[in-house]
Amino acid sequence: MQTRPNFLVFFTDQQRWDTLGLNGLVEGLTPHFDRFARLGTFFQQAVTPQPVCGPARSCLQTGQYATSTGVWCNGPGLKPESPKLAECLNAEGYRTAYFGKWHLSDGTGDGAVPRENRGGYQNWLAANAIELVSGPYSSVLWDEENREIPLPGYRVDAQTDAAIRWLNAHATGSDDRPFLLFHSYVEPHHQNTDDSYPAPHGLENTGDNIPMPRDLLALQGSAPAHWPGYCGMIKRLDEALGRTMDALESLGIADNTVVIFISDHGCHFKTRNAEYKRSPHESSVRVPFALWGPQWNGGGLRMEPASLVDVMPTILDSAGVAIPPEVQGRSLLPLTRNDRAGWPEESLIQFGDSWMPPGRALRTQRWKYAVTAPESFAGKGDATLYQETHLFDLQADPHELTNLITSGAHEAILTHFRGRLVARMREIGEPDFEIKPAADQRRWIQRTIEYPGR
Repeated sequence: MQTRPNFLVFFTDQQRWDTLGLNGLVEGLTPHFDRFARLGTFFQQAVTPQPVCGPARSCLQTGQYATSTGVWCNGPGLKPESPKLAECLNAEGYRTAYFGKWHLSDGTGDGAVPRENRGGYQNWLAANAIELVSGPYSSVLWDEENREIPLPGYRVDAQTDAAIRWLNAHATGSDDRPFLLFHSYVEPHHQNTDDSYPAPHGLENTGDNIPMPRDLLALQGSAPAHWPGYCGMIKRLDEALGRTMDALESLGIADNTVVIFISDHGCHFKTRNAEYKRSPHESSVRVPFALWGPQWNGGGLRMEPASLVDVMPTILDSAGVAIPPEVQGRSLLPLTRNDRAGWPEESLIQFGDSWMPPGRALRTQRWKYAVTAPESFAGKGDATLYQETHLFDLQADPHELTNLITSGAHEAILTHFRGRLVARMREIGEPDFEIKPAADQRRWIQRTIEYPGR
């Protein structure tokens, strides 16, 4: 009889932290998430280690930061030598399957992904960049043999149907191995082909009566046009979560399945730069994150720093599988026992992309501190010089509308976080660098008060 737990990762794309009922959205977009997160363990302060699709996914699959995975921007694939979640579980007798958006296949196009680029997953129904090869009602994925598989229905529903079929086949078949099903949706990411947020028919106006968060009300960006559809996409995703949990229940495997709900990054709707993420702001880096099932039920609300980079070692630890020494994230499981020994006081965030200079940030419950390299480092994954560019008091200013970096009244705070950031960056093997204090750069910062866009 199987005793080791199954794992199901329910992975959304570009979902803001404040779309959850548990985080204060009273209009009820996420009743299923809210119910199960209350049952399990909810990491309210969770962040992404890199607010870009490919880099965030590389951190999830390897438990390493993006500068270690080599996927510090969209485009590169996972290194052959990187530790990989599926390979670790395969070696311990798990059956591993990946459905949906991958975004980690180097130079092979947006659709089919060669077997050697799949991170070790045994079963496969995915595309490298779904948002570029399908529309909201024209979903297509590729199977293990790279055969093109059209899926009928709204894209969220089509993928959910496919995942439930896989769960049914596994639960009723002769394969008695425990499983990992990593289900990666593209929603509520925008449709790249026309820069839209296409909700299912009938839900296009879901957000009309849902007030936009204060940062979007103040800064606008593209939110007035995109918020209603974005909310409709999230509503359908939450319904898909409910359907998936119903399937686990009816198949008799809910009690032995750990469900991990996570998103790769948030969405600031072109308020902080020229697109939707790639900045150190809460709207870009803070994400929904909860686990429920065996070992996780009753864990409650956790306020410790948590990150996507912790997901891979957390799954391995929950399965009783050794965590490779190269992994830089930490298992979150000890926190459910209130064991905080050695737990960091802040989350480390890397940001940037192939056309932007790199930046680094630290986030605690109270403070957000960030540094950015000069434009001369644009297109590089790291830099030898960073300048202090952001300081936000998240307690007094949770929507980050007042950057304190130029105030001159927080030198002690800046000095503390400068030292902590240096320590954390060195801890993960970043090359030698210098951080110029804000006091030395006041005039430069006043000219580039926000993270520079394209």
